[in-house]
Amino acid sequence: MTGRPDRTGRGGSRASAGDLLELVRSGRAVTRGALQRATGLSRATVGQRLDRLFRAGWLREGAGGPVGSPLGGRPSITLEFDDSHAVVLAADLDTRHARAAVLTLTGEVLAEHAGTLLVEDGPEAVLGELGRWFGEVLGKAGAAAAEVCGIGLAVPGPVDGGTGRVVQPPMMPGWDGYDMGGRLSRALTEHTGAPAVPVLVDNDANLMAYGEQRTGHPDCSAFVLVKVSTGIGAGVVVDGSVYRGVDGGAGDIGHIRVGTEALCRCGSRGCLAAVASGGAVARRLAEAGVPAASGSDVRDLLASGHPQAAALAREAGRAVGDVLATVVTLLNPGVLMIAGDLAGTPFLTGVRELLYQRALPRSTARLDVVTSRLGERAALIGAGALVVEHLYAPERVEERLLALGV
Repeated sequence: MTGRPDRTGRGGSRASAGDLLELVRSGRAVTRGALQRATGLSRATVGQRLDRLFRAGWLREGAGGPVGSPLGGRPSITLEFDDSHAVVLAADLDTRHARAAVLTLTGEVLAEHAGTLLVEDGPEAVLGELGRWFGEVLGKAGAAAAEVCGIGLAVPGPVDGGTGRVVQPPMMPGWDGYDMGGRLSRALTEHTGAPAVPVLVDNDANLMAYGEQRTGHPDCSAFVLVKVSTGIGAGVVVDGSVYRGVDGGAGDIGHIRVGTEALCRCGSRGCLAAVASGGAVARRLAEAGVPAASGSDVRDLLASGHPQAAALAREAGRAVGDVLATVVTLLNPGVLMIAGDLAGTPFLTGVRELLYQRALPRSTARLDVVTSRLGERAALIGAGALVVEHLYAPERVEERLLALGV
């Protein structure tokens, strides 16, 4: 028999404290009796393993549930994941600005800070500044540095999942192969005195897609998010997991060739990003005498109703929609979400014009084309969720409980 073993099925005496925590967190079993039925463990064994989770401060008892017998009796006590025992830090780094936040373990943003931060200044300076921002948001949230259990970082480049380092990022000069996790953890310690914590790094579009899918479309088994800001990237979530490819390069649609000779920042000619990104639109506006240097400048012009910006955004949307017709045909998603600086009505109109014109009706019959619900917080929430899922995975729970001595 092949496939992943069932760690929590009947007869599964191997079901650990981590497996029980996962059942509670997911809502699949939230009483002691339900955990016994889900795992096949005895009442005493379930009690012993739950006791470890209570002593760690990871579980708490909630209100009594409904009476399970028609004859009446005492209601079952429900079990809840206690999200108050730690916090997560998250940062979303773009080419010209960044956001940092402190979140609960269930994804609530407690405090955040946004500001100008130039990725071209290099990883040492930028990550050091993020460490200072983390100190600020912890203070705003009233959280102690010792409560931080991990950091999630979103970056505008392809990330190798095995190393957590960017690989030949066209928009991040000087960052290739740099140990971002190590530097950010040290920066947190430098500015707050916090002990070293795990740092998880991923591409910003991936984390935006993860945050949006988990928050607004949890039942969508194939979800695609396209971020169009200074550059263009896509995040794909399949069956609840981010699809990254063999070394983190999946979703880099901004560098698909679209039959033009425009020079891209990656050094190639004819990339989609060279003609349809926020940076490309800003360049065309600047050439026409309209002050614009980045996707965020274009966003501001679109918000003010600037007609030339709107026309160019719609044109860019048509170029992206042409490429997305292939993406939709290949992946057959249920939701296609447009996000980023250009994600307004003109751009979305252009996307829909070409997408529905070029894609087969079969591919779009059940497709929802929507815009971001979480807005500028999407990557932060996705980064926070990534950290929590990593730290509270069953096998890691066992390691952490042993480290705590429980």
